[in-house]
Amino acid sequence: MTVVACIQMASGPNVGANLLEAERLIEEAVSREAKLVVLPENFAIMGLSERDKVEIREAEGDGPIQAFLSEQAARHGIWLVGGTVPLVANARDKIRAACLVYDDTGKQVARYDKIHLFDVQLVDSDEQYTESKTIEPSDEVLVIDSPFGRMGVAICYDLRFPELFRQQLTAGMEIVVLPAAFTAITGRAHWEVLVRARAIENLCYVVAADQGGYHLNGRETHGHSMIVDPWGIILNSLSRGPGVVCASIDLQRLESARRNFPSIEHRRLPCQ
Repeated sequence: MTVVACIQMASGPNVGANLLEAERLIEEAVSREAKLVVLPENFAIMGLSERDKVEIREAEGDGPIQAFLSEQAARHGIWLVGGTVPLVANARDKIRAACLVYDDTGKQVARYDKIHLFDVQLVDSDEQYTESKTIEPSDEVLVIDSPFGRMGVAICYDLRFPELFRQQLTAGMEIVVLPAAFTAITGRAHWEVLVRARAIENLCYVVAADQGGYHLNGRETHGHSMIVDPWGIILNSLSRGPGVVCASIDLQRLESARRNFPSIEHRRLPCQ
């Protein structure tokens, strides 16, 4: 068995302050013997405006946020999933919301760019989000080999699109890491249901790290970061505020679940 951890934050507009908080929480996760640590979406910046993240965008392999992630992974000898980092996009006025994965030597071993963008007017609320104004979407699904099994990466709004996870499953996925910044409204309604559903239908572990609290831009995020096993059981969670969620994952338990309840083998319709 291996200990994995979600980091929950309530990030603000100051990158330096956010990195200090992330460092503190990573150290706490390491003190609890975590070998895989997942940061939330937008961990380095939740700007006062959506343009703020564009102003600090980095080229891949160059910049203070990426340097921080690499250094933390190497210092602690952990695999670190870097939430999302605003990277340069093809469009000059946009970013790629990139989830960068670092191994225990500090080497970047994978990059997943967010596919599904949150363009939503929330019902019974004045909240409106249009990520497509500042984010350029990807269309590439990612599954990589890791010491923790075949690992799929998804980001926040991706959680609502089960076909993405079915494609990951076809590529051998056994564990999903999911950085997120779910709104308080949608989170209360759907977060736990969706996280557990993705675990149950794919008989996989889900490590879901969410932003959780009030932000200086007026936004409120749901929190409830959680680690869920292949049977849909919540192994550990944290309701609100900064903190660390740890749990042990066991690939033998995953293999047993898939062997004894072979729903994956019973699929009849291809995923388009």
